[in-house]
Amino acid sequence: MAVSSEEFVFHSWTITVTKSHILPSQCSTIEKCKSEDICDFCLYTKTLELPHLPEMVFPQNKLKIYHNSNFVLEFNALDALKQVIVGQMPIKVACSDDWKMSRKETGFTETHVHPFDWTFCTEYSGTLAGNYRIEETVKRIDIEKLKVQEKILFFKDIILFEDELHDNGIALCSVKFRIMPSGYFLLCRFFLRVDGVLIRIIDTRIHYEIENTFLLRERSLREAKFSEIQHATAFVSNDPTEYLHLIPTKYIINEKIILDD
Repeated sequence: MAVSSEEFVFHSWTITVTKSHILPSQCSTIEKCKSEDICDFCLYTKTLELPHLPEMVFPQNKLKIYHNSNFVLEFNALDALKQVIVGQMPIKVACSDDWKMSRKETGFTETHVHPFDWTFCTEYSGTLAGNYRIEETVKRIDIEKLKVQEKILFFKDIILFEDELHDNGIALCSVKFRIMPSGYFLLCRFFLRVDGVLIRIIDTRIHYEIENTFLLRERSLREAKFSEIQHATAFVSNDPTEYLHLIPTKYIINEKIILDD
């Protein structure tokens, strides 16, 4: 499976982005996967406890941000999916009660449904390694400063995984990253739309300015039931920005990721 890779050096930082095709539906190298060098399919199925994976998983879509102080920040699908809840089914589709009643006499729901969060909801905010420490802060990401037009030195938009939830909506986890002369900005977003039930947007924003020895990280959750969203039934969109102004914020956590030499 061909993997494309790009590297960009920005001051003390090296950014590596890899992209490739979706995860295959089965193992194609059984003999090889008996050893430690296993294929992506076997890695995902053996590492994760999920009864099934999202329809589209991009195992080689990764963003790695490396600082020469030995700090690493990475975004990848495997670590994002590790946060999906197993053992309970926290969200029901709009017609799930009727669906269960129609199959009650057969015992199908008791014997065939392995409970897990089938919306693949994840609060993934990146995989960190190396020399760093995290502390809460009152300092905020300056959104107005980010709106100032600057030359874009490097930009990438990658999808980690996506699922149409059996035609009941969409679950999408993606990462957008851009470098400007003043620093860089990253947005990791999980967008969930369960038609007739709810809309949820979980964002991680990370901003680095070249004069600083730290990164600002903002983690937030927006969520609302369809019944609480004005005009929500008037349109169905796969673009989360269409809903941002309609959904209340449940929490915001502001942190400093401090680079230690």
